[in-house]
Amino acid sequence: MTITVLGHLCLDVIHHSNGEETKSYGGIFFSLATLASLLPENSTVFPVFGVGKADYDPLVDRLSAYHNVDTSGIYRFNAPTNQVHLVYKNQKERVECSKHIAEPIPWKKINPYLETEMILVNMISGFDITLETLDSIRMLVRDRHLPVYMDIHSLTLGIAEDYTRFHRPIENWRRWLFWLHAVQMNENEAACITPEQFDEETFAKQTLSLNTKALLVTRGANGFTVFIDEHKFTRRVDEPGIQTENAIDSTGCGDVFAAAYCTNYLTSRNILTAARFANRVAAFKAQSAGSTEIDRLSAFRLQKPIEQERAT
Repeated sequence: MTITVLGHLCLDVIHHSNGEETKSYGGIFFSLATLASLLPENSTVFPVFGVGKADYDPLVDRLSAYHNVDTSGIYRFNAPTNQVHLVYKNQKERVECSKHIAEPIPWKKINPYLETEMILVNMISGFDITLETLDSIRMLVRDRHLPVYMDIHSLTLGIAEDYTRFHRPIENWRRWLFWLHAVQMNENEAACITPEQFDEETFAKQTLSLNTKALLVTRGANGFTVFIDEHKFTRRVDEPGIQTENAIDSTGCGDVFAAAYCTNYLTSRNILTAARFANRVAAFKAQSAGSTEIDRLSAFRLQKPIEQERAT
């Protein structure tokens, strides 16, 4: 199995509500570590993104622990690597401050890595790729029916003068969400992404009418909702959260959800099966701070998949 991953790296500084601070790799690192931990050793993960020169060698050294990650698509740039401060008021509310956001990943860097079985686009900064690059990806893979999974993530976030991020609608949202295997966003992003301020049901129907097969709305500890296009009929499935006793940090849980979904979908080819698996893995991640213990996700590689019949 092969999967290509597009999105910016972050150097996270997490300010927890209890006053503690965690520094760790963030952004696309959550996606890579999850994929590497869950996919078989004979699979290959192709990350494509840039990193500041000073941070390149330490990152590649960290990724060398994953024998199924091919780092040839990671390139250096002269500017600083994006650093993000995440200040949590509580487990659900946080203020995000982003500096040194990298330039969008160029098409010429991405194109050599599209001979793959699935593409995960994670809009970590919201400026990871341009809409024109996404269109080029879609045009290249359309005849091969290659699934493209997109996590909206920070696409709905603007940047204030003090570098804090704020939710705002996307005028050309239909073009962003067009012709994808599935698109993921949290409930706040789903509520603000359209200038029309559609209710969730209407937004889901509008999204699925764009030849996108599924919309997944994540709800943190409350689980997720998936809307699936079944022969022009919109099917809604609500799944509860996974109860955990020691949930301490939700940072990266959405990134983990997206990557876990992709690992499962590559084998199950079932949207609900993959989403339910992702829900379990993301809940497990919430029990550790930042990405400090993310390698523990490898325990899920050996677990029995959720029964196929539950997804029908």
